Amino acid sequence: MNQPLLQERRERVFIVLAAVFLCAMTLLNVVGITRFIQLGPLALAVGVLPYPLTFLCTDLISELYGRARANFLVSVGLALNVFILGILTLGNIVPSVPPEAMPPWQILSLAAPVALPNGDVVENQIGLYQLIYATTSGAVFASMLAYVAAQYCDVQLFHFMKRLTRGKHLWLRNNFSTLISQMVDSVMVIGVTFGAVFYRGQITFEALLILVGSNYAFKALSALIDTLPLYFLVAKLRRYLALGPNDYAVVVTDPETIT
Repeated sequence: MNQPLLQERRERVFIVLAAVFLCAMTLLNVVGITRFIQLGPLALAVGVLPYPLTFLCTDLISELYGRARANFLVSVGLALNVFILGILTLGNIVPSVPPEAMPPWQILSLAAPVALPNGDVVENQIGLYQLIYATTSGAVFASMLAYVAAQYCDVQLFHFMKRLTRGKHLWLRNNFSTLISQMVDSVMVIGVTFGAVFYRGQITFEALLILVGSNYAFKALSALIDTLPLYFLVAKLRRYLALGPNDYAVVVTDPETIT
């Protein structure tokens, strides 16, 4: 395989992994806590469903491309979180069109008062965007804080365990880093998202514990399940990217043809 083709392969795989990571993270912020679902005994926000993919992607990038690339992707994700929160806030503060020019679906009529995630109680009517903003902006802010702590924690712990095990036991560093970082993420995202509601007595401490427990149980189970896909993908991609057992997919500088 010649050098340009090999380099193209390495960059192409990184782009795909980065795209899946950013897509899953953005989907979490877009749908957020707009709906809660019952998944067996677990009560989950629908936005949590794609989130475990982010940890699989960062573990793959950490293993194949090194800590610098993984940290770079986490930083890009943080910037994207800030961008999403900024657009949501801008859309909320810019004046609406006159009532007579509003489309009929922009105003929702309420049969009873509704307590929003930010602690406000709305009666009679609410704008559709205001409802979306109330159910997503707080979740985006919470996920941004949790994201910074959990993703950087995941990358650092992954490489700490890799050094400790001298590059062996991929299953150990994958599960150790992900299980701890997922706990950090679950506690922070639920605590920040529902902090105002809990403070105003609109949700009980027991309900918060159920949400944290369900959130973490789902993510922890997903982390354990993704061990097999991680092994499979690492083995396949190391051959595809022409990498040795402990090599990283860096820029190829050797002018000679690589076989």
